[in-house]
Amino acid sequence: MTSMVRSLLLLLPSDFCLFSSLFTTAINSMKLQANDLPILKNQTRRKTPRIAPLVVLALLLLAIIPIYYPFLWYQSKTNSSDTSSSSRISLLAKSSPSSFCHDDLSPENAHCSPKDDKPHQTATAGPDDEEDEEPNPEVLSHGSLVKEDGRDLEITNAEKETEEQPKSDVGQEAEAEAAAATGTNEEDKGPELQGIDDGASTSRRRDIDQVLAQVTEREKCDIFSGEWVPNPEGPYYTNLTCFNIQEHQNCMKFGRPDTQYLKWRWKPEGCELPIFDPFQFLELMRGKSLAFVGDSVARNHMQSLICLLSRVEEPEDVSEIPYISQFKRYEYRNHNFTIEMLWSPYLVRTTQSDPNDTSRPFNLFLDEFDPKWTAKIEPFDYVIISAGHWFFRPTMFFLEGRLAGCLYCSQSKVTHLSSYFSYRRAFRTAFRAINSLENYKGVTFLRTFAPSHFENGYWDKGGDCMRQRPFKRKEAKLEGYNMEFYSIQLKELKIAERLGRRKGLRFRLFDVTQAMLLRPDGHPSKYGHRPETKVQLANDCVHWCLPGPVDAWNDFLVELLMREEQIS
Repeated sequence: MTSMVRSLLLLLPSDFCLFSSLFTTAINSMKLQANDLPILKNQTRRKTPRIAPLVVLALLLLAIIPIYYPFLWYQSKTNSSDTSSSSRISLLAKSSPSSFCHDDLSPENAHCSPKDDKPHQTATAGPDDEEDEEPNPEVLSHGSLVKEDGRDLEITNAEKETEEQPKSDVGQEAEAEAAAATGTNEEDKGPELQGIDDGASTSRRRDIDQVLAQVTEREKCDIFSGEWVPNPEGPYYTNLTCFNIQEHQNCMKFGRPDTQYLKWRWKPEGCELPIFDPFQFLELMRGKSLAFVGDSVARNHMQSLICLLSRVEEPEDVSEIPYISQFKRYEYRNHNFTIEMLWSPYLVRTTQSDPNDTSRPFNLFLDEFDPKWTAKIEPFDYVIISAGHWFFRPTMFFLEGRLAGCLYCSQSKVTHLSSYFSYRRAFRTAFRAINSLENYKGVTFLRTFAPSHFENGYWDKGGDCMRQRPFKRKEAKLEGYNMEFYSIQLKELKIAERLGRRKGLRFRLFDVTQAMLLRPDGHPSKYGHRPETKVQLANDCVHWCLPGPVDAWNDFLVELLMREEQIS
């Protein structure tokens, strides 16, 4: 029995060594006491009762377990607490991007939106708004909107030159850039915050890598050919969440009654075009810069981008003259990303005989660079160049410093030329300017012509655009001046690509023409200003409501940027 008890005691933890030795001593003492008792005659020695060791063992266990149990309980609790904390960090790290909204934003419907206690601002119209006129009626008569049932859009891709270039995995480069740009001292953070930040950045880098892999598959797809399909999740901002909407595009503010024009997205044939992700875009553009060169429609595009990004970060306006809307510069300091608008509606050097009278003809020097933008784009990583509706205004054309012709001028002895002449020359000169820059290493995107949608009259004769849904692709046809302008752009881009290839420059097509031809419902019309009783203002069927169809241009933009990341 004694050996059995000793064996049981040996199974106990080392902390019971003292109790084991005491118990052994007690047993031996009991033996000695039994042996020292005198033995009487006819009397046998009584054996030590077998129940005594069990009683002693029970007493020892009852004394030991209450003492040792708290240590076992505390150790178990500590392990459980550590596991719970680790799980909590893991869940936070895997949460949606809305968990990492800017301090002034709160997550709502998986997107960051301003908190209710923050005041909102609405920008007022810039001083150049009066110059953003619609096309001249004499030219519009050649390009009126045509609807045809059963016929497809006659837009060919013959002019689109595709070129295979080597691809490289940029996942590690993006990861290194993100880590270097963060510049955060991990030692200053608590363990829980470190886990959240590491998980978030790792998750976003993993997302970008996955998206880049998907882009490789979509490169086989023409994202510019497709249709508009319903999107009940839109819009992704409003005039109350974005400060950068100008008055004449603020359709919500001025009471546009229908909202269905906000509920569409572009669906290419044979693939899906992802909806713009502001988190992904800012990570992709971390440490980079983007310039918009063109007219008020280019500015319309830039403002759409700023509004979409407002769910994550508001930019700092660092423009030289903040109240002038033609030349704007914004910095996203949390991502070291810069956006700039460079005003050049004709893309070439332009003068006016009377700058205060916009009805007077503009003087276009069609073979001379416009230094207002050509002298500024060299440091930019990406440049989006566009032009269009200003080429319908009365203009005087100069080549080699001499008058070569005019558009809508009163001089009978001057050669009267079409807007196609100036449009082709202007783009050729603009692309030549880019190819002549010594230090420009960026990617140039040509954003194609976006058609207007005046119906039932010219812009100054009551023409309007009151439709409330997109056209199906077989309900509208690209023709007239829309088709001619589009064709000129494709041809000049092809020439620029060939010349730029010798210098290692990249020119890319940013084709919005077909998509926007199908959106007669997306213009401000009369909802770009307050109702006037004494002043008759022309309806605006050139610009685009914000939010509105122009937001899809940034869906295109992200896809194009991703493809460039695959190449670089």
